[in-house]
Amino acid sequence: MGTVHAKAEHGQGDNEVLGGNLFEFGVDESMEMEEPIIQRPSIKLGGVRARVDRVHVDGLSRTKDDVIRGAVDDLFHATDFEDVIMRAHKVRRALDAMGCFRDIAVLIDVSSGPGATPEGLEVTFQVKELSRIVGGINTTVSENEGNLVLGVKLPNVLGRGERIQSEYSLGYRSSSNFSITATKPYPHKPRTPLLSAQVYQQNSEYPWSGYRLLDRGLLLGVAFNTSPATKHQLQWEGVVRDTAVLSKTTSFKIRESSGPQMKSVIRHIVSVDHRDEPIFPTRGAWVQFSSEVAGLGGGVAHLKSELKAQTNHELAENVVLQVTGAAGVLHDVFGTEIADHFFLGGPTTLRGFRSRGAGPHTDAHALGGRMYWASGVHLYTPLPFRPGRSGLGELFRSHVFVTGGCLASPEEFGTSPWDALSAVRVSCGAGVALRLGRVARLELNYCAPILARSGDIAQPGISFGVGADFL
Repeated sequence: MGTVHAKAEHGQGDNEVLGGNLFEFGVDESMEMEEPIIQRPSIKLGGVRARVDRVHVDGLSRTKDDVIRGAVDDLFHATDFEDVIMRAHKVRRALDAMGCFRDIAVLIDVSSGPGATPEGLEVTFQVKELSRIVGGINTTVSENEGNLVLGVKLPNVLGRGERIQSEYSLGYRSSSNFSITATKPYPHKPRTPLLSAQVYQQNSEYPWSGYRLLDRGLLLGVAFNTSPATKHQLQWEGVVRDTAVLSKTTSFKIRESSGPQMKSVIRHIVSVDHRDEPIFPTRGAWVQFSSEVAGLGGGVAHLKSELKAQTNHELAENVVLQVTGAAGVLHDVFGTEIADHFFLGGPTTLRGFRSRGAGPHTDAHALGGRMYWASGVHLYTPLPFRPGRSGLGELFRSHVFVTGGCLASPEEFGTSPWDALSAVRVSCGAGVALRLGRVARLELNYCAPILARSGDIAQPGISFGVGADFL
């Protein structure tokens, strides 16, 4: 086992810490050569014996030494030079995942100065900690709605990656949210758990169903990984919600669901993601399954499960066939109201129908359903013009699609589940998609409903959608 120096003295020069010959990662420098380059035989780094004798972490102020030690200990198990490089990058990723630093540089000293051993190395991580208070303005998307978000963060509060964050968001449909969240990561524990607690208030309007929803609640959760691609979330949520009608024309069925309610939910979400990227994937599959039990306190009791899946296959260069699917079941025990139902239709789900336009309606207001399935087939291709790779053209995709699905409440209408779920709706269309960072995308499509049912509200023509999760 070697030595970890987690604190560097102020004013200490690089020569005192690093010695002479260095390998530095993350810097790409060009050099003009006056003489022709001589081809030299390559050296396999895996055959060069090496070990790490010392590790330095320079630039620490608030971060605790024991957290850093747990991250860098893996370096002392290296057996050759290639192994040192791989483990150094692994440690760098672990330090980055702690959420304490905004910049991390890695340097490896291979000098043979005083005190050096023939095979011993020194590895130095130069870090810059985040400020004590970080504020920002950004945008998010939810259910085809854009939100302006004002946030304040207190990163690394106690020196071990803890974070307190406060956000206020305002949507263009008069929705507003406020939350205070505290998180505590354990990046060096098995399964890398993350504990969180959130107090929130959400105020949203749903004009397609004629009601306004005000939620005030507490959310406690733990997130952990069972593999690099498999993520779990266990949550308990206690919420007091108040449902109110939007106008005098709101149907009586919606009015029956208005009023305050208390709800307690235990929820489990597991996702497996093997895609090469989330927004415009070219290969790989993604599956997410969520299940919740309501009724351990409060006036609502139900069982709710939902499955979403996606698979991608590259037919030719940048020509991707994507197949998506989703299904959900809600079993009411008592107290379940419209706000708990599934909804289908809109630019992000069953295109060619109004938002929440597929399924049961009364007086043009969507009632939602307790069972649904939906599927889509998409063919993504580059735009006819591409201003070069890694340029503006990489943000766009053109696509054609066919979507279909069904939403029903067989218990309310006296039909069997099979008959209710066989009332298929189908639509098709084509359009352009634009990537918004790595978390969301925007779609502009022309949609044409092919098959609709009585009570549905179709919406052929131009459709504009923005969101993180599309069918």
